[in-house]
Amino acid sequence: MQPDVADRLRRINREFYQSFAAPFAATRRRLQPGAAALLERLPRQASIIDLGCGSGEVARALRRRGHQGAYLGLDECAPLLEQARTAGLPQAEFAAADLADPAWTALARPPCDWAVAFSVLHHLPGPTRPGFLAGVRSVLAPEGFFAFSVWQFQHSERLTRRIVPWASVGLDPSQVDAGDHLIDWRHGGRGLRYVHAFDSAELEALARQTGFHWVERFESDGRGGRLGLYAVWSPDGGFEGALGRQL
Repeated sequence: MQPDVADRLRRINREFYQSFAAPFAATRRRLQPGAAALLERLPRQASIIDLGCGSGEVARALRRRGHQGAYLGLDECAPLLEQARTAGLPQAEFAAADLADPAWTALARPPCDWAVAFSVLHHLPGPTRPGFLAGVRSVLAPEGFFAFSVWQFQHSERLTRRIVPWASVGLDPSQVDAGDHLIDWRHGGRGLRYVHAFDSAELEALARQTGFHWVERFESDGRGGRLGLYAVWSPDGGFEGALGRQL
């Protein structure tokens, strides 16, 4: 994928979230079951960086659990960050950051025990993913964990019917990567989002390329429990120690 196409995909998503922040947040008043299950395992003293924090649902869940560790939420969308700042987690900090730009790491306070990125990676164009994951690795403690989810909309006939041709945004399918799609949005108006449908081989390759080991993976969410793929990774070199820790 050429850099100008990757930039175009980033703009599509940036414009979507700026335009539809309120209706989007209204559909995200609770965490997906898979994300909630992972958060239940986090030690209450763990330092957490929440990448793509949106309207602050992770921070709200941590507040309800009595979380005591440091928390930083990063997101590019200012209207969503405004809502996140009302989450009520006393120690929470929030900041604006473009996660496709490696400069976001300057906002972190490493080493972090956990980085979480729920429903983020599938919105990053292919050329930006290695840099994002290298950034995650750089802010994690040696025995830290990276928990993330990707959307498996391809398992839903209803959602696959909402795929929009690339010509609608002036692009040809040959200009984007295999697995790249435009999905329409129908709450509070009509919008478009760029989404990538991952396969296992892609994620395995990304882990190897960016210095991570798999700790766990599972499917959850939606009717049938397969709309989200959840994973926990650990940096190479910290994996043996990670196995002995409470997940």
